[in-house]
Amino acid sequence: MSAVALPPDWAFEFHGHRCPFMPIGWRMGQLALDTLGIEREKDHGFYVFPELGEGHPQTCLMDGIQAVTSATYGKVMMAKTFYGKLAAVFYHPQHEALRVALTADFLDTMGGFEFFSYRKRGVEPSQIPAAVTDEVIDWMLAQSDADMFKIERLPEFTFTPVKGSFNKTKCAGCGEYVFDRYLRMKDGRPMCIPCSGYGS
Repeated sequence: MSAVALPPDWAFEFHGHRCPFMPIGWRMGQLALDTLGIEREKDHGFYVFPELGEGHPQTCLMDGIQAVTSATYGKVMMAKTFYGKLAAVFYHPQHEALRVALTADFLDTMGGFEFFSYRKRGVEPSQIPAAVTDEVIDWMLAQSDADMFKIERLPEFTFTPVKGSFNKTKCAGCGEYVFDRYLRMKDGRPMCIPCSGYGS
């Protein structure tokens, strides 16, 4: 099989460095779009729930997903579940939900590349020799979707996004505006969370 094309240069520039996991996320997101038969999200109709958490460097794949799908964190189209897994659920209300996960065999084989020896020693991706990084990226791009990903359709999956609102009130403490959903009342006065002293 022929190798899959690299993500465009702007995706690597957005991400900040070259590594295998951003383009893996790109492939994962493109596979979801193709399987669901939808285009990149222009507005607010497509949601992604990465099952990643914190403290593991493979979270780079979320930037690839955002770049290819336009279901971005900034548009409130993406929210982590903190399961600590290399998978994501892609949901379009007019279509269906799809879960895409990296296969264990793919991850086991990829883990043997020299790139990960550098990472485990604490070397940042931008400091790893280009030839070492390109080796694992080129190998990844040559793998088939079937070898890399497990796809599950989730017909029972539902999600109701929080209704958007422009309503905001000036905090009686700091004088800054706070959206009403996050107002807290203290001594009968509206306050933001930090000024109220409440934890949440």
